[in-house]
Amino acid sequence: MNNTNKVIVGALLNLSLLGAADAKTPDDQSAAAMAQELKQLQDQVDALKKRLDAQAVADQQTKAAADAAAAQAASAKADTAAIPTQVQSALDAAKPKTDKIYYKGVTLTLGGFGAAETVFRNHNESADISSSFSAIPYGNSSPGQTNELRFTARQSRITALAEGSPNDTTHLAFYGELDFLGAAQTANSNESNSYNPRIRVLYTNVDWDDLGLHLLTGQSWSLVTLNSKGIAPRTEVLPPVIDAQYVPGFDWARQPQIRITKDFDKTLWLALSLENPQTTFYTGANALPKTVILTYNETGGSGFNSANTLSLNHIPDIVAKVAYDAALPDRTLHAEAYGLYRSFYERLDYSNQNTSGGGFGAGLIVPVVPKLLDFQVSGLAGKGIGRYGSAQLTDVTFDPAGNIRPISEVEVLAGLTLHATPQLDVYLFAGEEKESAQAYDLTSGTGAVTGYGYGNPLYSNSGCGTETSTGSCVGNTRLIEQGTAGFWYKPYVGKFGRYQWGMQYSRTEREAFSGVGGAPIGNESMVFMSFRYYPF
Repeated sequence: MNNTNKVIVGALLNLSLLGAADAKTPDDQSAAAMAQELKQLQDQVDALKKRLDAQAVADQQTKAAADAAAAQAASAKADTAAIPTQVQSALDAAKPKTDKIYYKGVTLTLGGFGAAETVFRNHNESADISSSFSAIPYGNSSPGQTNELRFTARQSRITALAEGSPNDTTHLAFYGELDFLGAAQTANSNESNSYNPRIRVLYTNVDWDDLGLHLLTGQSWSLVTLNSKGIAPRTEVLPPVIDAQYVPGFDWARQPQIRITKDFDKTLWLALSLENPQTTFYTGANALPKTVILTYNETGGSGFNSANTLSLNHIPDIVAKVAYDAALPDRTLHAEAYGLYRSFYERLDYSNQNTSGGGFGAGLIVPVVPKLLDFQVSGLAGKGIGRYGSAQLTDVTFDPAGNIRPISEVEVLAGLTLHATPQLDVYLFAGEEKESAQAYDLTSGTGAVTGYGYGNPLYSNSGCGTETSTGSCVGNTRLIEQGTAGFWYKPYVGKFGRYQWGMQYSRTEREAFSGVGGAPIGNESMVFMSFRYYPF
């Protein structure tokens, strides 16, 4: 019996006793008092009955709600059982998740993408998704008379960023990127396509906010590479193309370095970088005189592939850069300029020789229409700068005495990117790399003249025209230029990452210096397609 029922029974008993007392007490005054008590008790009984009725209604409502919830759960379970496996997986993935991994105070952010890509070239370069602009064949190349089609997943990428902050003004970071465009001697496309991973970038970074200082150590993009904001790592601006060799005229390298940067209120930036040196040579179409004793590179030793050679270098490439971010009313303009110093090293006639080179570069990014149309332009001019351009033209050559002679070059790139919709980007880029002749002649005692150096008009190009040509073809490259256009479409961007696909068309022309027999020209039309999923 619950408390409410006990109270009601007690009240009824009191009423019964009062009724009995009333029958035995005929006194009018006592009767009136008893009647008053009886009325009060009656009121209590009525109130308790109302509470009991309300409680009964509440109990019924609670039971009805519980029954409905049970029925709904049973229905949901039945519906879930009928959902296909892939849909159920999507529902499970939609559960709340964190964007980062936390371990011992360090924040880990994963990134990268999976790529399925294809390239078609109208002239065979025997190249994967990275084009060989300076190897575009002339008319005498038999493979160059054939088309080239390749499928590849090797540009797929894995990235990881680890960050920690010992205090409010000191921040540590470690960042790495890997792709699969490495090609060891054992890698091939015959059956397994087992190409090895390679380092893109792998570096540590320390930021001291109170000092405005930033230290980068490890392999990263060279300081010559255009940035979008200040001189901060991971703000490099790459042409948005599919071709993994980008566009001729784009200045870049990824190499080990030590870089120190100072920012002034995140507006003006100064940086100095010491970077890993390497030199590319053109020895000439004719051998140097036998009296010249020359060493300029060596076969790879411990830690290197013996199929490659390494130049002699003992001074790092040095880059000094200044950048400025101008805040306009509705946009931010980024401008930068830099100087590059290089040292070229050789062992000539039993003596070590140094020759200097380098150049000056600049870049500009302008949001022509904020959040809609972006314009960028960059360039580098100097001597011995070939390896910093996407076309990979030669750094230096030799005069008849064996002295290193840097080759003058100009590299320029300009492009527009249209953010047509949140899902669609369209781009148009054009670039070129142009070298000047560095030619030398040697006249023998008999009056015969022998040509040396790069781009010498005495070199024979008579065999560059057709497959059946019997003459020789030196064909030193004078100019590489390209125009390219493409788009990226993103049908899905959300909590599950981003999926996108794109196409690119490029037209590239390779022009040689004029020699005996003319100035050959090679051209290449390429069509790329890419499907990528960015899960992070």
